[in-house]
Amino acid sequence: MDKSKRLFRKSKRSFRRRLPPIQSGDKIDYRNIGLISRFISEQGKILSRRVNRLTLKQQRLITLAIKQARILSSLPFLNNLNNKNRFERSESTARTTRLRTRKK
Repeated sequence: MDKSKRLFRKSKRSFRRRLPPIQSGDKIDYRNIGLISRFISEQGKILSRRVNRLTLKQQRLITLAIKQARILSSLPFLNNLNNKNRFERSESTARTTRLRTRKK
């Protein structure tokens, strides 16, 4: 492609303006669970600054608030919904079926 054609090419970026994730009246605190939970992934991880579109100061405050809420048991450390039955004992284990079928 010639340089002359490259100069007149339009950019493919959209200039859609989105609302900021944190409004000016929102208080970043460990007790504000509704605000904090927007910045946590489904697995319970803290989302990065690029994903959240936060300033550095806001990201630090959000991270501290999330960690405080986790320590105080307001938020879980992990959200493994797929593995919640992993540690429960299944009903049809070999030991229990052998005991059920045995007649005395």
